[in-house]
Amino acid sequence: MTLTHEDSPLHNSASSGSGDRGRKASGQPLLGRVLGNLQNYGLFLALLAAICFFSVLRPDAFFSATNARSVLTLAAPLLIASLGLTIALAVNEIDLSVGSMIGLSGALAVCLMSFYGVPWLLAILAALLAGIIAGLVIGALVSLGGANSLIITLGMATFLTGIEFTLTDQRTIYTNIDPSYIAIGQSYFFGMSVQVWIAAGIAFCAWILLEKTETGRFIYAVGANPNAAFLAGVPVSRLRIFGFVSVAICASIAGILLTSQSASAFSNSGQPYLLPAFAAAFLGSTMSVDGRFTVVGTVIAVLFIGVIQTGLTMLQLSNGAINLAQGGLLIIAVMLSRLGRLKGAG
Repeated sequence: MTLTHEDSPLHNSASSGSGDRGRKASGQPLLGRVLGNLQNYGLFLALLAAICFFSVLRPDAFFSATNARSVLTLAAPLLIASLGLTIALAVNEIDLSVGSMIGLSGALAVCLMSFYGVPWLLAILAALLAGIIAGLVIGALVSLGGANSLIITLGMATFLTGIEFTLTDQRTIYTNIDPSYIAIGQSYFFGMSVQVWIAAGIAFCAWILLEKTETGRFIYAVGANPNAAFLAGVPVSRLRIFGFVSVAICASIAGILLTSQSASAFSNSGQPYLLPAFAAAFLGSTMSVDGRFTVVGTVIAVLFIGVIQTGLTMLQLSNGAINLAQGGLLIIAVMLSRLGRLKGAG
């Protein structure tokens, strides 16, 4: 028997889900609709509230164009890494190696230039290629080998960190770095850091992918119900591998931007981005009724985290307090995302 698009489990599931949501919305009381809107736009309102809060406490320092540009520049590498995680989480996979990939890619590019005189463009390509290979290995082990993504990516994170330590000898590398490489992270275009424009371009491409293409619909289908997606002819294994490769590419780009901005590479430089990247992805998912991981949500979440970090730093709070805030945000985000998924399923 031929399985048509209209008869497929994927199509029927989407159609019935749309009908159920329509009936729920029409019969939903006013209070329920208000609460639903608060859930959808709560993160955006929290961003505005945080801006207002720190602007009142530090009006001269925080509420300025210079600080706004600084927040966007600092948020650019985090946004890129978070976008890769967003795609992986959309297919219901987790990647704990993102911080190690950030560190290794940046260190590899710098070490190739500093130690071996490799041209800066080839060094960037080598760093990207290393990330892609790592993503393919993880994807193959998880998708084709049936391994648990949490364990595999945790092991890969340790493996990649070991390579990074070997390359740098746990020293800061800052000599013989090509000025063109440094210019990527330190140049400005139309008054904004080039990093911000790169992050914006990647965010736009990711949004097109997830929201406007058939591949994006397949990605969400795999994340929602892989068995139904498989029966509908969706290439589940390939999309899972694609999710891990997306993390690797985005993490590699983030690592390159970080080392080009600082004109140096040092050991374990990517680990501080692991927790904020996951916090951004899960916080962003709270903007969706069914807890979906979306590009728009991730962008707003990264801006929110950037504002919080910058504001707390301006208040001269300790790194411990900032870490407490980041950890608390991740815990809250995971629980809110879970509630959103349960609500969408109900």
